[in-house]
Amino acid sequence: MRTSIATVCLSGTLEEKMHACARAGFDGIEIFEQDLVVCPKSPAEIRGLASELGLSLDLYQPFRDFEGVTDEELDANLYRAEAKFQLMDSLGIDTILVCSNVGTATIDDDDVAASQLRRLGILAAKYGIKIAYEALAWGKYVNDFEHAARIAALADLANVGTCLDSFHILSRNWDPSGIEDIPAEKIFFVQLADAPTLSMDVLSWSRHHRLFPGEGDFELDKFMGHLVRSGYDGPVSLEIFNDVFRQSDEVRTAVDAMRSLIQLEERTHLHLQETGERATSYPMQLATLPQVDQPTGFNFTEVKAENTDHVQELLHQLGFTYTGRHRTKDVQLWMQGQARLIVNEQQARNQEPTIAALGFDVADPQAAASRAVQLLARPVPRRTQANEEVLQAVSAPDSTEIFLCQATPDGTAAWTDEFSRTTENPGAPAVSAEPSAEPELITHVDHVNLAQPWQHFDEAVLFYESTLSLHRQPSMEVPSPVGLVRSQVMRTTDGRIRLALNIAPLGLEQAGPAAVSAYPQHIAFGCTDLIAVARRALSRGLKFLPVPANYYDDLQARFRLDPKLLKVLQDYNLLYDRDEHGDFLHFYTATVGNVFFEVVERRNGYEGYGAPNTPVRLAAQYQRTGK
Repeated sequence: MRTSIATVCLSGTLEEKMHACARAGFDGIEIFEQDLVVCPKSPAEIRGLASELGLSLDLYQPFRDFEGVTDEELDANLYRAEAKFQLMDSLGIDTILVCSNVGTATIDDDDVAASQLRRLGILAAKYGIKIAYEALAWGKYVNDFEHAARIAALADLANVGTCLDSFHILSRNWDPSGIEDIPAEKIFFVQLADAPTLSMDVLSWSRHHRLFPGEGDFELDKFMGHLVRSGYDGPVSLEIFNDVFRQSDEVRTAVDAMRSLIQLEERTHLHLQETGERATSYPMQLATLPQVDQPTGFNFTEVKAENTDHVQELLHQLGFTYTGRHRTKDVQLWMQGQARLIVNEQQARNQEPTIAALGFDVADPQAAASRAVQLLARPVPRRTQANEEVLQAVSAPDSTEIFLCQATPDGTAAWTDEFSRTTENPGAPAVSAEPSAEPELITHVDHVNLAQPWQHFDEAVLFYESTLSLHRQPSMEVPSPVGLVRSQVMRTTDGRIRLALNIAPLGLEQAGPAAVSAYPQHIAFGCTDLIAVARRALSRGLKFLPVPANYYDDLQARFRLDPKLLKVLQDYNLLYDRDEHGDFLHFYTATVGNVFFEVVERRNGYEGYGAPNTPVRLAAQYQRTGK
């Protein structure tokens, strides 16, 4: 599949956009007219730069308000068009996008529109240029892709065809199966855009809220299935109008864009397979990625800081055991049940505690790493000595390191043998390193919560969905003292991996990147008896995040709890929730740096995360930190 992207998707100058597209691996680009108009380079120089970068120049766009006009206006439009054809000749672009008229059309007649497009096509033929006529969803007389295709056919010229745009088709709920009825040779260009489901006028929706494939709600794999069946084999391009993308780093956005097309190509291939078709029987060849199963569990989590004394103290209070220091690296391992937490003080000068890495159990680490790299994830270099486990790792968009570890039937991890209490320890833990004789009440990592800057939230969702095959759950918003917090849970089908991505409130974004990076993140540990964990933690000096008495009054009003249970909850600052499956008990520790811990007990199949309690936690953290 030939990939392309419109320069309007990216920030920066035209030259910067072209370099970003080349770095991301696109085959070609569409030049948006405004990008060229403000560019100091000549068309010939842009053509030469594209050649140097290995980019084809696939489309010039947009040419607006042409058809359905009076003869006088038509003459003016043809004069304007010829100037663009001469420009395209200098650029070496052979296709122009002509949008259906939205402003100047006064004649609602297909024969008139077709005859005017025919005159345009005859003029374009002198320059070897094709006319790709596109139905805008808000076109005055033509807003349906099948209608536009009929008009193009009526023009009866080889160089007059149509452009298909997924947004204009799917936003109006047109049935895309009609694509298969359009002769492939008459489909000159295809543009893709995803979008969230919104209730607003289609023009504003299109101009500000388009997303890359896989980041919205459109079924683009089915759309692409119709396109493949049509026999089309030209460029598949992205045209995304999005205020955030046009303010973000152009290279990062281009990589996100390319990742979305790679995933869509795979999803389309799988969609055709599911319908019993052989994808290889069509002209458009769809590449596939290494197929990997979903992760089976958290292998480890990692907290990194220059000084980790307070983190170690929290772990000790929660009942974790200091297992040892690595024999060659300045990192420690703390364990309880299958919950393993690495405390890392390497290359962490002036760094407050933060979640730095997540390890996932996968069936085939090599295949999983290969898939991630093919989806443009950046490999993480890792020094290893003799007899040390070689771990595959890539970097997530927010720089969290994602380790792909070999899953084992008994849940063990071979790399833990590299840690020993007898290893020379120049910086001994702040608490006792002796193994505890108390039972291990915490059993595993239940979920991890990572904060994301608002402008990269959709990118993060796409990354975890495409590389780890996690499924997104319905997003939710909860109030905090500094604004609404949007949360998107990514999880495996069986719930063994639960990853919550939270958008830091916009108020923090306005305070600067440092404020966003300091937004609290947390690791939640699952346990068999939350009240017992709380009692042990309290005896070891843990200071629970305080919960106001008003919360417990409201809790009793909602659930009519046993008074004895309610008293225990209040005595230990524990929180409670209930769904149709069961009950949920949990508590939070204080925040250290930008990390805190949560301990949860799920009873009888409770599936949620205590969302009604989140505002209580956010308010308590705000009052404690004064932020």
